[in-house]
Amino acid sequence: MRFNFKRLVLQVPKFVLSISAKAQKFPFRYTRLPTTGKLPAYSQTNPDCVDMACGFCSMDVQFQNVLILSFSFMLVFTSFQTMGNIEQTVLRSINIDEPSFTGNGYISLSIIYGVFSISNWIAPSIVAVLKEKKSILAGAVLYTAFIASFLYPKTWLLYLMSAVLGVGAAVIWTAQGSYLAICSNETTMSRNSGVFWAILQSSMFFGNTFVFFAFDTKDESAKIEESTRILVFSVLTGVAVLGVICMLFLRTPGRVDRTVPMLDIQLPDTGAVAAFKKSLKLFTKKEMVLLSFTFFYTGIELSFFSGVYSTSVGSTEALGTIAKRLVGLSGILVGAGEVSGGALFGLLGARTVKNGRDPIVLLGFLCHTVAFYMIFINLPDASPLGSTSGLSYMHPPSAVIAMICSFLLGFGDACYNTQIYSILGGLFPDDSAPVFALFKFTQSAAAAASFYYSSLLTLRIQLGILQIFCFIGSFTFFLVEWASVQKKMAATSCVEEDPDDEYRIDKS
Repeated sequence: MRFNFKRLVLQVPKFVLSISAKAQKFPFRYTRLPTTGKLPAYSQTNPDCVDMACGFCSMDVQFQNVLILSFSFMLVFTSFQTMGNIEQTVLRSINIDEPSFTGNGYISLSIIYGVFSISNWIAPSIVAVLKEKKSILAGAVLYTAFIASFLYPKTWLLYLMSAVLGVGAAVIWTAQGSYLAICSNETTMSRNSGVFWAILQSSMFFGNTFVFFAFDTKDESAKIEESTRILVFSVLTGVAVLGVICMLFLRTPGRVDRTVPMLDIQLPDTGAVAAFKKSLKLFTKKEMVLLSFTFFYTGIELSFFSGVYSTSVGSTEALGTIAKRLVGLSGILVGAGEVSGGALFGLLGARTVKNGRDPIVLLGFLCHTVAFYMIFINLPDASPLGSTSGLSYMHPPSAVIAMICSFLLGFGDACYNTQIYSILGGLFPDDSAPVFALFKFTQSAAAAASFYYSSLLTLRIQLGILQIFCFIGSFTFFLVEWASVQKKMAATSCVEEDPDDEYRIDKS
């Protein structure tokens, strides 16, 4: 059963343009709470919660920007992250209905992240020309087009749109990192990155909850019916369009009220060539070289929990008739872990800056190590490569343990990513666009490589690779964080030195 979406697709640009015209005239009003020199007693014991609460209550324009950005991304990535989670499972079903269709979900995702990686070198130049808001919009439109292409499954179209999306992904994430840094100061960067991450990853709830019920089947080896696939693709496309519309309400950071002290950001007005040269120069800095190992690890673990793990769960026939539905439930619990981590570290943003980011990264390391071990003993070795009746060390495999691992993978990923955003915004406030582009370059290159070898290597080999880079990436992050703390302590000591006293004040 097929539906004709041609008329709907043709009406979308007209509809978006009409909304855009209305958005430009939308009467935004802002109010500020009066500030006094003395804060209530509870604010001294809970400064992080008060900081966030004041942001909500006063609706500071910069925090409003962060909220609009977060909810817009949540809608767009409700579609994309759900699609990435189910892509390989769904494409196998399409191949059963249409033998001429030979598209592979792992290869599609590998193309996306491969082009994403390469495009990150030119993304700062594109953002320098288009500016942050237009760059975010352009990237979101390409994400929507990729989701819509699944309504007409053709092998050539799948791979073409994968490559196109790779370019859009580089642009939207570079612009997002720069926009978030511009809307933050040194105190609020950790909070804002935590809020953004929590809202963004809540997208894992909605799309995967829908998939959990839509993929209800009584036969563990059954394919996903065409009518079900079209329903899922149509809903996901509609949600992505809604996210694009929300992005039209973003304000240009350079034109808003600057009464709140921002990070000293230099907008990339120097041109495309200068932005590219700056990216090359930053990539050779010691801090970026060390952090690149952390970036690389986040890339391979991203590909694992977003595509490989859910496919492995769905391919394990020993889990019974619920195996296909567990694909959606796995995504929900990954999202629960992501949101829990993002919300927690958003509330503790100021404490993170004060006490260091390394304890949170250590927590992420422990969560992932435990998850990898439980996956190792629970799922069959051949599960990433296709449906299998094989068993691992647990007979039979446990659906409960599989879902616990999903939560741990999501929570650990939040530990790493929120602290990466925080440390990059703190170390490189003047170079936000190129530095976030380099982060995404390394991360997406790792994800592309991981998706490629995921179609060739068995589960245990993949887990071994993950554990090795988990250790290396965590250790190099610690080195950069410790060096950053020492530098801040040295600077503080110099500032506190009394010029009339030969002794230096040390409060460390």
